[in-house]
Amino acid sequence: MTLPSCKIQIVSATQQVLFPDPQPLVERFGSEFFRQLPECPGVYLMRDASDAILYVGKARNLRKRLRSYRVANPDRTPRRHLRLLRAVARIELQECPDESTALARESELLRTVRPRFNRAGTWPARPRFLAWRCAGEQLQLTILEAAEADWRLHGPLGGGAFVLRAVLARVLWLALHPLFGFSRLPVGWFHGELNPEIAIHCGPAIECVVFNLKRLLSGQTTEFCEWIRTQLPADLHPFENAAVTADLEMIADGFPLLQKLQMSGAQLGS
Repeated sequence: MTLPSCKIQIVSATQQVLFPDPQPLVERFGSEFFRQLPECPGVYLMRDASDAILYVGKARNLRKRLRSYRVANPDRTPRRHLRLLRAVARIELQECPDESTALARESELLRTVRPRFNRAGTWPARPRFLAWRCAGEQLQLTILEAAEADWRLHGPLGGGAFVLRAVLARVLWLALHPLFGFSRLPVGWFHGELNPEIAIHCGPAIECVVFNLKRLLSGQTTEFCEWIRTQLPADLHPFENAAVTADLEMIADGFPLLQKLQMSGAQLGS
């Protein structure tokens, strides 16, 4: 018995789809709207037909961020996101001089307006402080939500307090033990896995460490980073040098942002 021949058609993965992805915002506002968006930091407010604020977002580049909303693929886009795009009737822009100002403005709007489609940041964050104290020749670091005896507090910094403490622990330990390198860091410190309270043995250098820590917490980030660099060996392993550079960049770039958010939070009564 002869079986009927059959032909298998292989469809190319690059074959164009029959139906393009929906673009509700492009249909509503037109392509020209997205081409004319400013390329600067700012905040955008998505409003419905009654002018109620549905969503608040922050962007380093408003044009780039809002252009990401053009396509709403139903297979890859969460349903909540699709419902938002279908409901948007107007987008309001608030340009800001820099990203930190935009972040502070977004935080203010989230806590005062509490838009329906925003989840994170709509309630005041827990007031977390970076706390430190000296115990003999040890520098102790922890995170507190309120003042406690003997601890000096800096903040509130929100979740950023945990990041700052982890970075400080690494760079201070390496500055005090330059010949050990990251391979001899206490277990978990490289990945930011710290106990609730940690202690860094400084020995006779405790006064120098405290002096430079105070400089950092007063906003002198450049001086602090330069001091850390002077403590490190000139022939630091390339991997360790890259890790230290990343931590110092986080302090130089991220700490001023935390400082600004701290002042913003104080003005908002948080």
